[in-house]
Amino acid sequence: MSGGISYSAFITPRLVLNKFLAKSQREGVGAIVRRGIGRSELRNLDPFLMLDHFSVSPPGGFPDHPHRGFETVTYMLEGGMTHQDFAGHKGTIRAGDVQWMTAGRGIIHSEMPAEANNNGLQLWINLKSNDKMIEPNYQELPSENIPSGEKDGVEVRVIAGESMGVNSPVYTRTPTMFLDFTMLPGTQLHQNIQESWNSFAYIMEGEGVFGSPNSSPIMSHHVIVFTQGDGLSVWNNSSKPLRFVLIGGQPLNEPVAQYGPFVMNTQSEIENTLEDYQNARNGFEMRLNWRSQ
Repeated sequence: MSGGISYSAFITPRLVLNKFLAKSQREGVGAIVRRGIGRSELRNLDPFLMLDHFSVSPPGGFPDHPHRGFETVTYMLEGGMTHQDFAGHKGTIRAGDVQWMTAGRGIIHSEMPAEANNNGLQLWINLKSNDKMIEPNYQELPSENIPSGEKDGVEVRVIAGESMGVNSPVYTRTPTMFLDFTMLPGTQLHQNIQESWNSFAYIMEGEGVFGSPNSSPIMSHHVIVFTQGDGLSVWNNSSKPLRFVLIGGQPLNEPVAQYGPFVMNTQSEIENTLEDYQNARNGFEMRLNWRSQ
């Protein structure tokens, strides 16, 4: 909900636990990413493994590469990205569109820019141990099919989960909320969050006051990790709009073993994954005979 609710509406309001600037770094071929999760300050935030705010132009991109053991969520903010995989799936997602990909037991794909200027968010969500070897799957939501709500100068796009009484159709194998908020100057927001979930925000534009009305404003490109609680309050006291994503998820509470694009529970499973990939088996059978076009 937004507006008209006091700060004390939450029994245990979520406060700012940690914040840091997502600094730019190079990734892929000629791409620049601001990595919010998956860096030295925040290796992961169970169940989340990585958050990148990426920017890429042709001829750069993310050429053929594998994944196993988790999900990737790509949310385009500008331009478009064309995706191809070794199972014959191909498509372009454009500004406002979402692709929710379950890599499961194995996928090899490419993600290449479709326009001159392209930027978006990519979130990696871990899968529990008994879901890591499921068959790959896609959920694709064009912008016009992403439900939205508006109240008292606050707009939300509900990519996953629920806000303002609006629910996303996306099935989240690892229970997840992914909300894109835009707040006009002088507005406030009060969003319920499952009490046992971990949560964070990433600011794309503007500045906002998070958690407590007395806390200092936090600027764009910062990642904000919150304490546990049943909800989050946000205030835009500035003269410009504030846009951020609020992401939360149920912790898996399982060990994480990661080697680049492979995420399993143990080091021996990582070694098995590397052997599967090298030998083109157990989900990677088409590796030797496929190249993206």
